[in-house]
Amino acid sequence: RDAPEHSGMLADSCWFIHRPHPLTLCLFSSLQGSRDPMFLTGVSFPPDWPVYSETLIKLSVYGENNGHQQTTLSFMFKQDVDLCVCVVVSMCFRTADDSATVGTVVVSRMKMGEIEDGEVDHFTTDMHQKCTLVYESSHGSVNDKDNGPIMNAVFKNAVCKVYRFQTVDSKWMLVREQMAECTLSFSIPKQLIALYIQEDTCRIQELKDLGELSPHWDNLRKDVISRYDQIIKEYQDTLAELEKLTGPLFKPSCSKGQKYLEFIPINLHTQRMRVMCPRKTDSFYDVVTVGAPAAHSQGFKNGGLQKLLSKYESEKKSHSTAYQCIYYPPEQTAKAREILCVVSQLQPHISALADQLLQTAQQSSSQPLRDVLKSLEEKTEQFVHALKDELVKSALLALHAARPGYVSKCQSSAQSSPARADPHLSTAEKQHSVCNNVDGSQTPRRESRESPVHSDSIPHHKEYDEEEWASASLHGNHASLGVGMHNIGFFPDIRYLPVATVVWWDELAVLVQSLKKCVAEVAERARRSVSFVLLQEAACSTAQGLQLQQRRDAVFSQALAALACGFAMRLYAGLEDKGFLRQLHAVGLVAQFESLLSTYSEEIGMLEDMEVGISDLHRVTFRITEAASEEAVSLQPTVSGRRDHYTVEVPLPHHAFQALPEELREGKPLRVLPVLFNVGINEQQTIAERFGDISLQERINQKNFEILEGYYKSLTDTVPSECLPCFQTQTDIKELLDTLGQNVVTKKRKNVEILWLAGMICRRMNGIRLTSCKSAKDRTSMSVTLEQCSLLRDEHQLNKDYFVRALDCMRREGCRIENVQKNIKCRKYAFNMLQLMAFPKYYRPPEGTYGKVDS
Repeated sequence: RDAPEHSGMLADSCWFIHRPHPLTLCLFSSLQGSRDPMFLTGVSFPPDWPVYSETLIKLSVYGENNGHQQTTLSFMFKQDVDLCVCVVVSMCFRTADDSATVGTVVVSRMKMGEIEDGEVDHFTTDMHQKCTLVYESSHGSVNDKDNGPIMNAVFKNAVCKVYRFQTVDSKWMLVREQMAECTLSFSIPKQLIALYIQEDTCRIQELKDLGELSPHWDNLRKDVISRYDQIIKEYQDTLAELEKLTGPLFKPSCSKGQKYLEFIPINLHTQRMRVMCPRKTDSFYDVVTVGAPAAHSQGFKNGGLQKLLSKYESEKKSHSTAYQCIYYPPEQTAKAREILCVVSQLQPHISALADQLLQTAQQSSSQPLRDVLKSLEEKTEQFVHALKDELVKSALLALHAARPGYVSKCQSSAQSSPARADPHLSTAEKQHSVCNNVDGSQTPRRESRESPVHSDSIPHHKEYDEEEWASASLHGNHASLGVGMHNIGFFPDIRYLPVATVVWWDELAVLVQSLKKCVAEVAERARRSVSFVLLQEAACSTAQGLQLQQRRDAVFSQALAALACGFAMRLYAGLEDKGFLRQLHAVGLVAQFESLLSTYSEEIGMLEDMEVGISDLHRVTFRITEAASEEAVSLQPTVSGRRDHYTVEVPLPHHAFQALPEELREGKPLRVLPVLFNVGINEQQTIAERFGDISLQERINQKNFEILEGYYKSLTDTVPSECLPCFQTQTDIKELLDTLGQNVVTKKRKNVEILWLAGMICRRMNGIRLTSCKSAKDRTSMSVTLEQCSLLRDEHQLNKDYFVRALDCMRREGCRIENVQKNIKCRKYAFNMLQLMAFPKYYRPPEGTYGKVDS
């Protein structure tokens, strides 16, 4: 180490001496008292080192006894730029009397993707007792297929392990694990927080735009605005803290309770297993591992979101009476947000199309004019349809009842409406009275408006009160929009008019301006009325509603980051798969979340959070866009939208984007259907099954089985079976679904077959696989390694005699133990012997890999 040519330590057990030729690699290890020692280490060259394809690398192996060198073996090879060189070293000795062989010294050179026939002869029977890890790296540079520009833009800090396993026909396959962090762990939550702030700021402005309200409602509005200000301030502080962070791209499990990290998914990683067999095409299997989306910083003393939301809705009814509000059930408030979103989107679109219609009318061709007109008609019909909802009518009248002058008007109309004149009626009851008065016999004012209202007779708030405008708009202005479209379409009949005249264009311009004015007026009134619905919901929420919204925002943020990560990984892997791309735009993908949480104590709350967070992912669609450049920053997925609907845009480089089907290039929204299956496996689940309640798990599995079954029906009705991947096991998806359905309803303790079947079905349907437990570190590692070895056995003929050995090898030396190290700085799974006695057999780690640790 004191030599002047020493270039620096890379690990405790290896260092380099840099000379012109060759580069010498020294590995130091003390392996004593072992009949069959194994020394595993990974070596990588720093990027600034002058290592080229012609550089010679010297590997020396020394055997010593009592400090005296006994054997020396040196091996020279060139660094291969394109294919990584893997070196297998096996130390072996004979007894002193030379009567028996203890082992064999083997140094072999392999290239990834090449397995030479006859290599099995180099290994003695003793060597077969171990499954050998032949390569490991902290840079994931083994295979360029998994580390291209697109992958490297989103997936970082890869850890790679390569194994050599024997097949049933005595051949050898190389199995490569790569685990990586994902930039979306932080970028998606930060974008979401910014969108939350933007949405709540807009909500405040919408409340202010309601205009003058009675003192009671004005005070409630001020209180609600104050609460929104509080949320915005907290979210701004959280975002500022997140912007300061540098370093790892994941939140370690030991930080799951930190408040400023509550939006960040726990321990989010991707894992890919690539299998390389002689004379066969490489196969790969992906999974996203992430801690269960849950609000750890807020705790689970009172349960999780599913329980809290149910309790909140029941309490909101009583609060609505106390605050003199109309109670709107969740589906009504969701509808209000949807209407608000639709109106906000369609109004500018209609206005732009109307202007385009005028511009097109000046051209000599009538076909473009008809095309624009058709689009304008379609958008206007959508606009009218949204406003025909009964919620808009009741909201308009409720807003009218909240105006300062409402009481005096009620008193003046006491004779025509006795219910309104009752001084003992609450404001809410008066609002109900107003709404109910719309259906049957109308007031004299409304009866006088039986004649159609044309677009040039839109009532203005200075001339009409809200109640009168509600009736006019609902019964007249919607019709006037249709009349306006009719006049534009047939005045004159453009199908027979080759060239537009000046007079015709002037008359068309009047109609178009009338339409735009009508749409703008109706949109503004509709926005105010729907905003008043949301004001009433917020007023009834109290502080509990505020906390629930923050909890739901945080859980959804974690879930969306994991889903976006899985979608990106699945998309990148399938860019050359025409069948997958067809399925993607035709029916979308299924995302199967596997959960190993127990239904006991705090983990019940986590599961309740997770259920709502994953269900909320139904509000998300994806779009594929063309990246501005091939730089990493341009390839990062982005999020847009509001709480009722978000869109994740995944950019691709120009060449990849242009190779996509037309439907994807045009930006078609892509659906991802999330499903959740949970089976607890630890000792707490044992208590829950024997003495507690597992109805939550049963309900979740049954509900999501029905969702998965519905997706399968849509898939088979739309996409030919040739689009789906081929597997060695011939069991078809329908049969697997039937078996899953039977297992879901079967009363069986720790029925992990539910998880196995759901995972197999997901992979056969080109889906996205995600696995979770509390921290995605211990139980998740057992599940991921079990699935990988099951795939090797079922799909790649892993010798069944080596199944458990391969499983133990992956758990002891593979990527998952590296994940544990990254999270808690200790290479021990957080289990004890008592806990493992309650685990299903194949979910138990090998001896020496677990113990009591702070996780």
